[in-house]
Amino acid sequence: MNPPMQESAGNMVYYELKKQIVNMELPPGTTLSEKEVSITFNVSRTPVRESFVRLAQEGLVLVLPQRGTRVSLIDPDLVLEAQFMREQLERAVIRLACKHFPEKLLTKLDNNLSLQQDALKKHDGMAMFELDEQFHRILFEGVSKLGTWGVIQQMNAHLNRSRILWMRTDPHWDHLYEQHRSMYEAICQKDEALADRLMQTHLALSIYNLGLLQEKFPDYFNKQSK
Repeated sequence: MNPPMQESAGNMVYYELKKQIVNMELPPGTTLSEKEVSITFNVSRTPVRESFVRLAQEGLVLVLPQRGTRVSLIDPDLVLEAQFMREQLERAVIRLACKHFPEKLLTKLDNNLSLQQDALKKHDGMAMFELDEQFHRILFEGVSKLGTWGVIQQMNAHLNRSRILWMRTDPHWDHLYEQHRSMYEAICQKDEALADRLMQTHLALSIYNLGLLQEKFPDYFNKQSK
């Protein structure tokens, strides 16, 4: 047995399954089989089992004794809690960005905005979601708060699943680009008050349609938390 290789296999399975769950490629309620996953990834059952444990700790899968494992339903309470945390931290970060933001990362933001325009033209929702995430990560990078960004990611999975579900339901994302562009310009102008308002409005979108999504996709959500 080679421990480093085993650890690498476990990480690979974990990150790929997490990506598929968050991206809704594995919808809420999907049954997961240790045997099938091990065959798919060409690994033994041990890293698969370890991945299930890690995903269960993050609330992304339910491991049910004698009943197997399935992708957890989206919990609206966790969506709201993640949005609350993200709003408080991101508003603070964009205010810091208005005080000082490295020129090379301003360029990085501008390049990201150009890629967002391309994604809009191609109607590529998944690319738009990933560029949205990258835009916000660059803000944290620019004020030396990537550790804080990492903490947000640990709580973001249920929120991100609802965001992706909304983006697939509503293909009109132009306002996301416009809000990002306005935030970029506010940072360039060092306008803290405007940047703060823009960020607050922008992040409110992530839960604006939560009730509608619960009505349209009732099988995807935890009804006890509705």
